Amino acid sequence: MASPSLQHGRISSVGCCYVITTVTAGRTRIFECPENARELVSWLKCSDHEGRTESLAWAVMPDHLHWMFFLRDTSLSTVVRMMKSHSARAINQRNGSQGTIWQPGYYDQQQRDERQFRAEALYIMANPVRAGLATRLEEYPFAWCRWSLSGMTI
Repeated sequence: MASPSLQHGRISSVGCCYVITTVTAGRTRIFECPENARELVSWLKCSDHEGRTESLAWAVMPDHLHWMFFLRDTSLSTVVRMMKSHSARAINQRNGSQGTIWQPGYYDQQQRDERQFRAEALYIMANPVRAGLATRLEEYPFAWCRWSLSGMTI
């Protein structure tokens, strides 16, 4: 069961920008496998394509996901639930497994303005660098940002 403290004060507003962080079950490093990471990225893109979200940045880390997006035509909880269920089903099918992929719940933060958007995008894109998975921004294959961050420092 998700922590009630994560749900306290949660607001879901279409048209607003959110950053969510969600963790794999047991902090299993399931996304160290490039095929699993690609599967998750395909579901993030699918959410955009189907009009639920408009992604601004994401980083698929070995055991968690950071995702920043504008919420389009559905609730925040529905977007996250669909991303988790669809990606888990696809990853399990691909791996011939049946295990739980995602920990229940997620952390979310609503972003207020353009300055905050870019600061959060930089934070998301720098995550692989801080974790030692890349040496510079925009190098990690499972991180993406709408804006070019070249020349920016962490």
